[in-house]
This record gives sequence, C-alpha cells and structure tokens, in this order.
Amino acid sequence: MLTVTIDEIQQNLTIYLEQVAAGQSIIIMQAGKPIAEIKPVSPTSQQMRPYGLCAGEFIVPDDFDSSLPEEILNSFEGK
Repeated sequence: MLTVTIDEIQQNLTIYLEQVAAGQSIIIMQAGKPIAEIKPVSPTSQQMRPYGLCAGEFIVPDDFDSSLPEEILNSFEGK
C-alpha cells in the first residue's frame, strides 16, 4: 500500500491512477493523518449462471400458488 500527500497526488495524479489501475492501493495523507484511500475497483461483471442448473433436484408442488390455510394467514396478521 502506497502512502502519498495531497500535494503529491495533485502533482502526479495520472501516474498514481495508473498504479491504482495496476492493482495498487493508495492512502492519501493530510498533516500526517490518513484522510482517503484510493483502491482498484473490483470487477462487477459476473458470468451468467446457466439455465436449468438444478433441473430434477426438486419438484414444485401443484398447490404452490394456492391460498395459505387460514391459521397461517392469521399468524402473519398477529391474530
């Protein structure tokens, strides 16, 4: 982890950003105290999961979308 002052980061921003892009984290200091951290962004694009990954592992019951029994509905409503 690299530590730089505000003046250093302002004078050489492009150089420091290239280091961040290469994977380096930078702590910015002001008056000897850390005030900010610049670090590489984690990749957000994830590979799509294939369809049917769990095919055959469970069965959706025929009454899946039917109304719940009255006693369960009452417990949700605090009755």
